[in-house]
Parts: sequence; C-alpha cells; structure tokens
Amino acid sequence: MAISLVKGQKIDLTKGNNLNKAVIGLGWDTNKYDGASDFDLDASAFLLDANGKAQNDYDFLFYNNLAHPSGGVTHTGDNRTGEGEGDDEQIKLEFSKIPASINTIAITVTIHDAIARAQNFGQVSNAFVRVFNEETNEEIVRYDLTEEYSIETAMVVCEIYRHNNEWKFNAIGSGFQGGLDALCKNYGLDV
Repeated sequence: MAISLVKGQKIDLTKGNNLNKAVIGLGWDTNKYDGASDFDLDASAFLLDANGKAQNDYDFLFYNNLAHPSGGVTHTGDNRTGEGEGDDEQIKLEFSKIPASINTIAITVTIHDAIARAQNFGQVSNAFVRVFNEETNEEIVRYDLTEEYSIETAMVVCEIYRHNNEWKFNAIGSGFQGGLDALCKNYGLDV
C-alpha cells in the first residue's frame, strides 16, 4: 500500500527494499475553462549536482530530450491533452545507472505557452505525483497537490535526492512564475 505524503514530507525510496527501477507518474486534470486554447502540461526532470545546478543541457530531460546519456533517467514522452485516468506523463529512474555527480532530480511540471494562452495552475486540479516499482508495479508513495496555485505557470512537484547512498523522495509542491525559462535559469541553464 502506497504511503500518502503532504507537502514537505520525505520518505526513503531505496533503503532496505532493493528498489532499482522506479517510475515517477504525474497526472492532472484541467478545470472547466472557456479560453481559446487547450492546456498542454509538460513534465520535466532536472538532474542536479551537490550545488543544486544542472551541469549541462543533457541534465535537463523534457519532451525534446527524452533520455540522459547514462540511461539512468528517461522521459516517456509528451502527452499533449492530459485526457483519461492515471498518469499523464512518466519519468523512469534506474538508480544504479545515475552518475555519482547527480545528487538531486527535481521533477517539475510547466504549462506550455502559459503566458500567451493566459493559463496558470489555478486552472488545474487533481494533480498528483506517485512513485512505483517498475518491476512489480507496486506503488510506493503518492503525493496529491492540494494547494491553490492561482498565478503560477510552473511547479516543482518533488525531488528525488541521494543521501548516504540511498535515494529519498521529498514532496515539494512549490509554485513558480515565469514558466520553463524561470526553472531553467534557477537550475543554472541558459535557454
């Protein structure tokens, strides 16, 4: 049975359970909306060093860069509508392949073209992130985002971080203004 977390809680993912392959599933719905454009939410992963920065463009996985050269982190691709039940986008982790230089993996979601389309996370509901064992499909942890994000166009949903050679999950749920550009700059990338 999965453990449900609230914002700010942390949990060990790998300690004592031989977890090597995990999937981070992200899902969301959009509220009734009478704007001219559809919503397109995009999950991304920033692979960060001990200083909280991405070392190069390969450490930023999104719909146009689906796999880290190490094979340790893979994005399964863009879902442009978010329709249907379950995960809308997934990011796969293989812990044994993640380079030692990577200390944290920040999982984010942004709204594509949010400013031009006048969209924000206040128009998104039922957002969640969950982690499950890829080999057994057992859900390990689930974090439902319950806050009202009325002006934010980007979100740091969670962090997967290394501590004493084990990997942990941190429920972040922090909104960001400025979309994907602001996130990239925050993590040390020029876009």
